[in-house]
Amino acid sequence: QVQLVESGGGSVQAGGSLRLSCAASGGTLSNYAVGWFRQAPGKEREFVAGNSRSGGSTYYPDSVKGRFTISRDNAKNTVALQMNSLKPEDTAVYYCAARRVRIVSTLPTEYNYWGQGTQVTVSS
Repeated sequence: QVQLVESGGGSVQAGGSLRLSCAASGGTLSNYAVGWFRQAPGKEREFVAGNSRSGGSTYYPDSVKGRFTISRDNAKNTVALQMNSLKPEDTAVYYCAARRVRIVSTLPTEYNYWGQGTQVTVSS
């Protein structure tokens, strides 16, 4: 059973960048499709990036496309989320998640494993 731990959150001004990392233990991330989600206060958990198990396919919603990039480092058993041109509406707790199938899902209920989350705050 894989355990996930996120890091790299923090506070940044609008237009700035942050890089989140998700480290896995107890399992090999290359055996999982992975996703990044975020949840702002009073809102539902929202999909922001996904990578298929093979690493060959990536997915982003329109709200972050062109600004966020998901990537894997199989040697380190980690997945990262590079976030550029950040906006105040990107403020949320960010979670990484994994599912032991080939394809990405945008639905949080279809992920089996979750990290504890890391806070990202973007000020105007």
